[in-house]
Amino acid sequence: MSTVQQETFDIIAKQAKIELDTIKPESTLKDLGIASLDAIEVIFDIEEHFNINLPNEDTDFDNGTVGHLVEAIERQLAQKTTDG
Repeated sequence: MSTVQQETFDIIAKQAKIELDTIKPESTLKDLGIASLDAIEVIFDIEEHFNINLPNEDTDFDNGTVGHLVEAIERQLAQKTTDG
């Protein structure tokens, strides 16, 4: 598990008050019982933690998986690194 994935799972677990081992890359936030307002808080926490801004298309709460979210975070971090 990558550091980004672990940190993302930690943020989701804390915000949703769920056990860390219930989170899988193929889970959606909706699958994890996270309502849309809480999902927005999860995204804000992730953006603050990683100091990034996630595009709206990367934050599909109903259909996007946690794995896709991790990939979006990794893309933003890589872009931030190359942009300097």
